[in-house]
Amino acid sequence: MSQETAISTAADYVNAPLLYKGKVREIYDLGEHFLIVVTDRISAFDYVLSPAVPDKGNVLNQVSKFWFAQTADFMESHLIHADLEKLPAGLIRDADIMKHRFMVTKKAQRIDIECVVRGYITGGGWRQYQKTGEINGIKLPEGMRKNEKFPQPIFTPAAKNDVGHDEDISFERMEELVGKEIAAELREKSLKLYEYAHAYCQERGIVLADTKFEFGLVDGKVILIDEIFTPDSSRFWAKENYELDIEIDSMDKEPVRTYLSNSDWDKNSEPNPLPASVVEETSRRYRDILNRLTGV
Repeated sequence: MSQETAISTAADYVNAPLLYKGKVREIYDLGEHFLIVVTDRISAFDYVLSPAVPDKGNVLNQVSKFWFAQTADFMESHLIHADLEKLPAGLIRDADIMKHRFMVTKKAQRIDIECVVRGYITGGGWRQYQKTGEINGIKLPEGMRKNEKFPQPIFTPAAKNDVGHDEDISFERMEELVGKEIAAELREKSLKLYEYAHAYCQERGIVLADTKFEFGLVDGKVILIDEIFTPDSSRFWAKENYELDIEIDSMDKEPVRTYLSNSDWDKNSEPNPLPASVVEETSRRYRDILNRLTGV
């Protein structure tokens, strides 16, 4: 896989109406289905940064496609295909640039809950625990250490916001928002997916610390949508780096976050362009996790 030029939008390459432009993904209308294209845009601290990161979109899309296939026997997803030859003639302008970064999907109605599963106490969960002894209202044992593995993974949902941060909520609040039956189904599906992927990653020298899912409804049935177990939706640690009580360098856009945190950027205004070295290291990390997970 080699793409020397990063793309910050797919609009120049797709002959279809643009329905939605997220921080990274763009959704185009194909009539019966969606065309979802993953760009190379990168975001941090709720800002889309420049320049785009070469190969990032290719990696995210291929990782999701891999996991959708791996879990297809027990989890229905929105994926219909990701095959250039099945696309209508004239839909895509540059096959070489687009071939690894799109999916044709079912048109699902998104359930506005971010389904977060945590297998280890770290990140925002660790910060909650330090203040309250809880995560999203779940009372946890005293004396837990940073990065410690939970006896069982925990489900900590968030209410989705298209702008700004998603809002951490309790499971009881989630039940109020989507109903008890849907809430229980989302929790069950999320935990099952996490446990499967955690075991898979362990065999490949990777710790899947936490992850998040999105689900939607098609004809009243809950299916998996968006992305799955990518470096943007999951916290991966190299097993050799796993240790308690430290900040573990994760296998994702950590170079970007580190650079921004150590800069004089105020996080309230448009940041300056990222240095080439940060972009190159971030691109390398995305390619590395694809290779370690899938062998590509």
